[in-house]
Amino acid sequence: MPRSQGVRARSSWAPLLLGLYDRAGRLNHVGFTSTITNAERAELTKRLEALAPGEGFTGDAPGGPSRWSTERSAEWVPLRHELVVEVRYDHATGGRFRHGAKLLRWRPDKAPGQCTCDQLETGGEAALAALGA
Repeated sequence: MPRSQGVRARSSWAPLLLGLYDRAGRLNHVGFTSTITNAERAELTKRLEALAPGEGFTGDAPGGPSRWSTERSAEWVPLRHELVVEVRYDHATGGRFRHGAKLLRWRPDKAPGQCTCDQLETGGEAALAALGA
């Protein structure tokens, strides 16, 4: 999954916004991860600053007010599509992670274009398919 094709505009560059490509080649926002350790933040900030500015999300993009917090900023910094991470998530609905995803590892062996919406497993739909429903 392309990591942080946009990140919130903050001094710590976290949480990282996550995206997947659709069949038309557009990068859609699918969720976020904020499981970056304090030890990783300084190096990560340097890596991300080098990728800004970029085209960011070219399909569905994050934005709009948060229904949970009126104080939270919806600003993000678009990055070039160059880095990939692997994440773990508990549930996906409507092409998005239902909750924050856990960053598992960086994937230098993957190109961002290999990360597509088709690989997103949604809980109920995957279970129904397995049952032949």
